[in-house]
Amino acid sequence: MFYSAIRKVLFQFDPETIHEITIKGLKATGSSPLNLFYKKKLAQKPVNVMGIEFPNPVGLAAGLDKNGECINAFSAMGFGFVEVGTVTPRPQPGNDKPRIFRIVEKNAIINRMGFNNKGVDYLVDQVKKANFKGVLGINIGKNKDTPEENAKDDYIHCMRKVYDFASYITVNISSPNTPGLRSLQYGDALNELLSALKAEQKTLAQQYGKYIPVAVKIAPDLSKEEIDSIAQSLIDNEIDGVIATNTTLSREGVEGQQHGDEQGGLSGAPVTEKSTEVIKLLSSALGGKLPIIGVGGIMSAQDAKDKLAAGASVVQLYSGFIYGGPDLVADIVNAI
Repeated sequence: MFYSAIRKVLFQFDPETIHEITIKGLKATGSSPLNLFYKKKLAQKPVNVMGIEFPNPVGLAAGLDKNGECINAFSAMGFGFVEVGTVTPRPQPGNDKPRIFRIVEKNAIINRMGFNNKGVDYLVDQVKKANFKGVLGINIGKNKDTPEENAKDDYIHCMRKVYDFASYITVNISSPNTPGLRSLQYGDALNELLSALKAEQKTLAQQYGKYIPVAVKIAPDLSKEEIDSIAQSLIDNEIDGVIATNTTLSREGVEGQQHGDEQGGLSGAPVTEKSTEVIKLLSSALGGKLPIIGVGGIMSAQDAKDKLAAGASVVQLYSGFIYGGPDLVADIVNAI
């Protein structure tokens, strides 16, 4: 109830401005007594995925806390795990503003942020300061000006930087807002990237004396044949998990709406069924050989249950959290 009231005020303002103000507020209060305004103590519903014990199966998706500044605040809201990023080797401003648009009538968001972040070194500093003891995913990407053929160098650079601080590492090759990035999901380009990352993971595991799982985040805009091919590459390269899905380039469900034709990735309710269908096909193709983290249009507890029924082991929220607030986390945890 509290969030629904404050949301009416927040939604009167520019989405990115409100996001920046919110991040500053959460950063300031996450480890202070002021977190009582959003802190929730939820039932323990542990699940083991990728060899990690998650206290509950509802996580925060990457994109909300790109620089790892609010880890403790999001944990206090009851999330069973928090994923930060996407982070790149060097800081970059992202695409020109405005670059995020609410479509309130459809419980949707379109963004073309473009991996705006303060760089991997800044994120690592924030993670150290948080001293977080929970499950932390760190989502890594490539800089916009890094040629596609050199993309693996950016991912390996970030992997080396974050390895000692992450519970798991997510390789983002599915954002629609970095030119050429999604081509890394296919064929030889995917196998070359995954092979290089797997080799680096083995080296780092020996160096640090611990094994940090690697997951790959894929798009929803894939055919069954493409899903089958990606699944086989993930299996062949012994990747630890897959996150399905990122935002969609489709505009189905927002036709004729204000901002509905803006460029970027569409998230929220219009992608719910598309994402769940990808999870179902992916689960069949993987045959249980690696787990799926389900994300995309989870706006209710039932949406989360549908993702789990389709084959996901745990789920993540982004747009659903923007529209539903911390109460949605509790609703889902209590329902599953």
